[in-house]
Amino acid sequence: MKVTEIKHIAPSDEELMIAVLNGSSGAYAKIYDRYAKLMVNYFFKMLWQDREKAEDFMQELFTKIYHKPELYNPEKSFKTWIYTIANNMCKNEYRKHEIRKGTVNNLNENIKVATSDAAPDERHDKAVFNERLKQELEKLSETHRTTFILRFKHDLSLKEIAEITNTNEGTIKSRIFYALKKLSENLKEFKPVGISLFYLFINLLFC
Repeated sequence: MKVTEIKHIAPSDEELMIAVLNGSSGAYAKIYDRYAKLMVNYFFKMLWQDREKAEDFMQELFTKIYHKPELYNPEKSFKTWIYTIANNMCKNEYRKHEIRKGTVNNLNENIKVATSDAAPDERHDKAVFNERLKQELEKLSETHRTTFILRFKHDLSLKEIAEITNTNEGTIKSRIFYALKKLSENLKEFKPVGISLFYLFINLLFC
């Protein structure tokens, strides 16, 4: 007798949120498990690499979802919706602290800066490069940094980013192009790493 294997299909984010709307605490717990770490990482990158602030903002975000699930439209993508809320929270925080676009206020002082007299092997080391990249991202304007992080750190599509930031895909492409060009220029001491970074991301953008 042939036994038919039954595969369990995990509910989608949207299905879970419908259950949350109907009062399911279990569904809320699953949504939390899926997105809590992602949101901490997002807030960490967006809010000056402050781990404690990132954790606080993540908890605040899920508190909003728990108490006001009715704000979610089941016909829309949950992923886009939660990133939109997170993005708006960051904008409010920037306004609160009067962070001007393109400044490096509140940079983590522990970040190491690669200098021209550093050994070539050290300057090209992946860890050093990544730390410098974090620093240069902080120098970008709010809109360019947000777009870069959503696209390359959280792997969101141009369409999703356009919806989250309430703009069009053409503008998103322009912002990514500018951010990559600026990063390439500011990371030129790491070349060919810095130069290849720009062209690699350009290929990713238009593939």
